Amino acid sequence: MFGRLGAPEIILILVVVVLLFGAKKLPDMARSLGKSARILKSEAKAMKDEGNSTATPAGPPNTDEQPPAQRTIQASPGDVTSSRPVTEPTDSTKR
Repeated sequence: MFGRLGAPEIILILVVVVLLFGAKKLPDMARSLGKSARILKSEAKAMKDEGNSTATPAGPPNTDEQPPAQRTIQASPGDVTSSRPVTEPTDSTKR
C-alpha cells in the first residue's frame, strides 16, 4: 500500500506540507531539526567517551575527589543562543 510512492504522490505530499506549515516556517523547522540532531550526536559521543574513561577498579569511594569541571555544549560552532552548561554527575549523586 505505502510501497508505491511515485513522483505525483511525493509532489502532493510536499504541497500539503507547504500549505500546512507555510513556506516561511519550513527553513526554520529544518534548521531546528539540524540543531537537535547535532546536539543528540554530541551527547551520544560524550556518553560513549565517558563510559570508556570511567572504567576504574572497584574499591571504596574516594572522598578527596574534586567536583567535575563544567563543560558547555553548543548546537553548532558560533551558536551561542542554544548553548547550555552541563555539570557532570559524581558517583555520589548517581545513587
